[in-house]
Amino acid sequence: MPPKDHTPGSPADWLRYAYSDLKLAQMPAPAGVLLENLCFHAQQAAEKAIKAVLVAYGISIPKTHNLRTLVDFLSETLAVPLEVQMAVGLTDYAVSARYPGVIEPVDERDHQEAISFAEAVVYWAEEIIEAKQEIDNMERQC
Repeated sequence: MPPKDHTPGSPADWLRYAYSDLKLAQMPAPAGVLLENLCFHAQQAAEKAIKAVLVAYGISIPKTHNLRTLVDFLSETLAVPLEVQMAVGLTDYAVSARYPGVIEPVDERDHQEAISFAEAVVYWAEEIIEAKQEIDNMERQC
């Protein structure tokens, strides 16, 4: 469930955008819509969720769509679970899949796999951010 804090640039705001992209990725492809476009939104959901965690930990966000680069930045600060690491394959959907002839056509299996990876990243990011906020709140009370 997307957080309610809409402070621009906050971790919650990044997650709100990640959830929006995730919802688009989860859609069945309407007539005339390419699965590649829906997979793009899966990549965007994962990217924005990872960037939300970076913001939560006070790490400057690199200007990249490369999920491997973003995961590498994260892994310097916290343990990144395997399912999040595996989602780096979504990077192909950030740019290459948006243009004809660059990658193999995407089928429904690819689309469902992209959704699964994106969901894993978004849900993990939300849990990590909530846990970080709880720790920060406890530290403020001490």
